[in-house]
Amino acid sequence: MKKLLFVALVLAFVSTMKAQNVQLHYDFGEERQMFTTTFEMFKPDKMGSTFFFIDLDYDTDKRGVDNGVSLAYMEIARSFKWNETQKLEPRIEFNSGNAYFGAIKNAWLVGAQYTFNNADFSKILTVQANLKHIQDGKINEDYSQENLLGFQLTAVWGLHFADRKISVTGFADFWREDNYFNDEKFVFLAEPQFWYNFNKTISLGTEIEMSNNFADDKFVINPTLAAKWTF
Repeated sequence: MKKLLFVALVLAFVSTMKAQNVQLHYDFGEERQMFTTTFEMFKPDKMGSTFFFIDLDYDTDKRGVDNGVSLAYMEIARSFKWNETQKLEPRIEFNSGNAYFGAIKNAWLVGAQYTFNNADFSKILTVQANLKHIQDGKINEDYSQENLLGFQLTAVWGLHFADRKISVTGFADFWREDNYFNDEKFVFLAEPQFWYNFNKTISLGTEIEMSNNFADDKFVINPTLAAKWTF
């Protein structure tokens, strides 16, 4: 019931926001043959910027999971600035979700970000340093849980070439979190995307998820085939 309520709230949230783009991915990873839709928005303004994305996974019987939405995950973040030339911006972020294996832990992040860009914004790199508070994120030896105050380092990039016909976007995260899947406490996750833009609306490409200690105690690569519609 909680899972269905969370999915309903996510869909209601999407319906009230004008997403900048919608992506459809087919995941070719081992034991991950499934579709994912991503709703993504980035909106700068005079006082900073707002960013959010929502992932919905649709499982099939091939994975031994019931058909339908098996995972819903969202991140929403806000940065703050006081003038147009400000590069270092304070930021806040909230992450949450639900999946067939249970709730994804709520996490609150507070930190700062610095943005590098060229004159026409065809090349942008943002680096972030955050304190990360994870609800029930620490697992004790008796398997009891308590809140965990850790950290997360993030890089986000957007590179555009050939008159913006080719785009390379994505992010990389490194953070501390205990989890049930392994004994490691440090997690790495990167999702570079490569797009060919037929016009300002339609793009085809791929995402390559690279992770270590994320859901397995090893380094994993999961590629996708993707389409994107930009509003």
